[in-house]
Amino acid sequence: MNTMRVDATFVRPTATVADAREKARSFLEALPEPALAAGAADTVILIVSELVTNALRHGAGTYALRLTAHPDLIEVAVDDPSPKPPRMRTPDLTGATGGFGWRMVTHLARTTAVIHRPTGGKTVSAFLAR
Repeated sequence: MNTMRVDATFVRPTATVADAREKARSFLEALPEPALAAGAADTVILIVSELVTNALRHGAGTYALRLTAHPDLIEVAVDDPSPKPPRMRTPDLTGATGGFGWRMVTHLARTTAVIHRPTGGKTVSAFLAR
């Protein structure tokens, strides 16, 4: 029998930033040893929040979140349908247009990557020390 997988996140945008943060908290709480470094969990949650916010704002309101624990790293990967990569912008100190998120992500992560998917859209990943 053939099976088919459908990711409902791309069909209708029902997930929120709060949902993504909760998924990340559950993921981090379930991690086996080695434990996270002090403050690392808060940093992961912040990165999840920023990447998902950017995906919702600039990627037509849908996203897919993947969290992966590597021996020395936590990988936060967010897919969205927009082909436009994140970019550094001058922060708007009035709060009207943002400009802080990507700068913060690149500062907090050990490294970041943006991969354009052949089917369209992109994956934005941030790798954080475990």
